[in-house]
Amino acid sequence: MEQKTYIVGGIGLPPSKGEAVVFEIAEKKLKSIGLRASDPSFAIYKRSVDARKKNDIKFVYSVAVTGNFPSVSPEKLKESGISLQKEGKPSVVYGQQRLLARPIVIGAGPAGLFATLLLAENGYKPLVLERGGSVADRLKAVNIFKEKRVLSETDNIQFGAGGAGTFSDGKLVTRVSDPLSAYVLDTFCRFGAPKEIKFLAKPHIGTDYLQTVVSGMVSEVERLGGEVRFHTRVDGLVKRGNAITAVVTENGEIECGAVIVAVGNSARDTFRFLIRDGYRVVAKPFSVGLRIEHLQKDIDFAMHGEFSEGHGLPHAEYALSYNTKSRGVYTFCMCPGGEVVAAASEEGGVVVNGMSRHARDGKNANSAVVVSVFKEDFGDDPLKAMALQREIEHKAYLAGGSDYATPLCTVGDFLSDSYHSLPSRIQPTYMDGKAYKIAPPELFLPKFVTSSLRDGIGAFDRSVKGFSVSDALLSGAETRTSSPVRLLRTDKRTADGVDNMYPCGEGAGYAGGITSAALDGIHTAEALMAVYSPLL
Repeated sequence: MEQKTYIVGGIGLPPSKGEAVVFEIAEKKLKSIGLRASDPSFAIYKRSVDARKKNDIKFVYSVAVTGNFPSVSPEKLKESGISLQKEGKPSVVYGQQRLLARPIVIGAGPAGLFATLLLAENGYKPLVLERGGSVADRLKAVNIFKEKRVLSETDNIQFGAGGAGTFSDGKLVTRVSDPLSAYVLDTFCRFGAPKEIKFLAKPHIGTDYLQTVVSGMVSEVERLGGEVRFHTRVDGLVKRGNAITAVVTENGEIECGAVIVAVGNSARDTFRFLIRDGYRVVAKPFSVGLRIEHLQKDIDFAMHGEFSEGHGLPHAEYALSYNTKSRGVYTFCMCPGGEVVAAASEEGGVVVNGMSRHARDGKNANSAVVVSVFKEDFGDDPLKAMALQREIEHKAYLAGGSDYATPLCTVGDFLSDSYHSLPSRIQPTYMDGKAYKIAPPELFLPKFVTSSLRDGIGAFDRSVKGFSVSDALLSGAETRTSSPVRLLRTDKRTADGVDNMYPCGEGAGYAGGITSAALDGIHTAEALMAVYSPLL
């Protein structure tokens, strides 16, 4: 007999059934293949909603059962659909090479923070350089922007502690299959995230909890001997031979033994100096489009029918995609019960994004609806890729009246190409609904984007009835879905031609979303530690 944890999945039950019934079924499944324990413990491992049949909606559970179990053949486990839980933890192997100075992490988003935390926990005393401010600094600046339309180019929704994810829905879903995903969730919980994120199939933290989590991670890094310097923009790298020996900041040069570049997808000036200085930065495809807003109760009813109220189901979410003859159209970053936020980071540009609090208790649902932009659309040039994003954002600024209001229209007007309707049943949430101007998306989006969006919105109505309802709202521009560039790296995670520089995270082109960025940060820190010894 040996203590093990087995995962028993595929238990579908009506929402009215409690956890006791779920655990009883899991125990019976284990016993059916000879896995009996004298005093097992049970916990929900995953829970999702199966809403394919609106008259028979179910919760689908996976249960973790821990106890002293006898051995069972792998064949029996495979046939039963029961699996043995494998705990993932970072692989910490210390290298022998001595660091000549502290390792520096550029950027305090999910990738940078997780890399920094792991380095700090292992005695590397990392220094984080973040162009934006602390969570408190960002909150103050974001509120000023909302109330007075005065944009800070350092403290905003894109830059500062936690990166763009701090002001988001805090989704933790990832398409990356990585055993460390559970470790990422455990770490978030360690710093104050709700425990439920560890078992929900579509976990989210919410911006209110994320602000606490990020501040806690920063404090822990400092407690462990690391340092975080806010309002410190990096303007260059000093390279000698095949190594970076210092970083150039707005406050002077700082020596470094190695550098992790985790700047996020909005640090266009960083990528410009990297291109200027000969580092290998290439263009990659990205997407642009609009934010769509519906009433959350309408989305709930469309997807959950009569179960949408009073049955304990979470707010409905969707992820939709459609292929035109030449391009993909898809929804991205759907925020149930959330708001559209002003996410500009450069003067003279309007950018929209979505945000929800943990309770997701707002009236509106919102989501990006975006269209693929291929390298051929901008000449396969990283500078031109960023220029296209900026051009769209500036045109959106002009279309909104040049005061950071968002250009807005109803779905009905957009589909009929006739713009006269004001918001009615559905009220906009951007800047508390006080900053919009009715304008056609054609004023700021390329024609291939608007024509594809019309096709996609019509197609999505077949999956979510009411998606193309005439009084739904569209605002723009949604341009920061992913990085338009990639900073090339080797299989050792070092930049091409530089032995101690580690491109990392979403901005460098290796992640998409909070969890995948955090995972990339962890694996990048592992790679750095495998080469260098700690600074104990």
